[in-house]
Amino acid sequence: MVWQSCEIYQKDMIKFLDIQRITESFEPELSQSIERVVKRGWFLLGEEVKAFEAEYSLFIGTKHCIGSANGLDALRLIFKAYIEMGHMKEGDEVIVPANTFIASILAITDNRLKPVLVEPDIKTYNLNISLIEHQITPRTKAIMVVHLYGQACWSQELEEIAERYNLKIIEDNAQAAGAIIKSPRVQVSGLSVDRVNQKPGTLNTEPVTYRRTGSLGHAAGHSFYPGKNLGALGDAGAVTTNDDVLADVVRTIANYGSKVKYHNLYKGLNSRLDEIQAAVLRIKLPRLDADNQRRREVAEFYLINIKHPEIVLPDILLPATCRLDNIWHLFVIRTLYRDKLQQYLYDNDIQTMIHYPIPPHNQKAFEEWNNLRFPITEKIHNQVLSLPISQVMPEFEIMRVTEVLNSFKS
Repeated sequence: MVWQSCEIYQKDMIKFLDIQRITESFEPELSQSIERVVKRGWFLLGEEVKAFEAEYSLFIGTKHCIGSANGLDALRLIFKAYIEMGHMKEGDEVIVPANTFIASILAITDNRLKPVLVEPDIKTYNLNISLIEHQITPRTKAIMVVHLYGQACWSQELEEIAERYNLKIIEDNAQAAGAIIKSPRVQVSGLSVDRVNQKPGTLNTEPVTYRRTGSLGHAAGHSFYPGKNLGALGDAGAVTTNDDVLADVVRTIANYGSKVKYHNLYKGLNSRLDEIQAAVLRIKLPRLDADNQRRREVAEFYLINIKHPEIVLPDILLPATCRLDNIWHLFVIRTLYRDKLQQYLYDNDIQTMIHYPIPPHNQKAFEEWNNLRFPITEKIHNQVLSLPISQVMPEFEIMRVTEVLNSFKS
């Protein structure tokens, strides 16, 4: 990308995420896809959902994709299915990052399983894999990894831990659709890598394989909330897995626990991806890799050009454009002066957001945890600020954000 100076900036507010601009970039195909569904007159469990599930499973690199109503439901369905299959039972433990959006934890508690919170790595904000083994007990049945902010959380050490203790690995891939990791050609803990996606534009001749998040663990939950890199026009989600039995149970539970109408095998849910959202996602999916790469370009500009002693940038090796393990769903900085900086940016017509202001263990919903202390998690939640970033963000806005940040007086 060639960055050119721009002396004149628009006076309008720079949005944190301009969803309208993103939506317009897919026209007229987006509106045409919706019209196609409306004219067909079939709105649930139809051809669009079937086609999207096939296309997304191919993209992710798994045998199965099951659409759901939203990302939280996708994770809930995975745990509920494992319970029905006898792999887990009420009171079993699931290791989960203390630093995450609360949905990761709600999926566990909703199934009467016990979350075991583990601190993040301050450099990546993701689960500190080196701390997992200390938290494993005879009741531990799974590890949930969250690819937070769009950065993959994975390692050979994680796979070996799962193998050693016979644990399921569930991915919360709500924020990282399209992220790719490079790993040896191995198979451990029942994690199938038969269906892999090679690095875009290359022949897979190396003694390694390129795998997408969502295909790394035993199962993964995905969110297509409108603000995600692959966003629907409302709530939507999916489960991906290579496990034939798990896929069948998940699909059945999501449809009231029924394979045949009015014949219920499980105490199920109503959590289905609708035809309109599936049609929208089918239009957006083919451009996802290119959109993610554009976000890497924006992130790289920030990383090179934001230079302020009071601002901590994401800890990532440059060039960011070559780091396929991060799709930059969010560009998160840290500062001791977070609230002051956020107000300063707003006063200069720049919207920002905080992901997230209150850690799960301090939420009223989990009062039983309020006396726990996770200092790294709390530090992150007290200091982080998310800057505007998207695939349609124009260069003058990116430069303006950088300029204003560099002029901040703490």
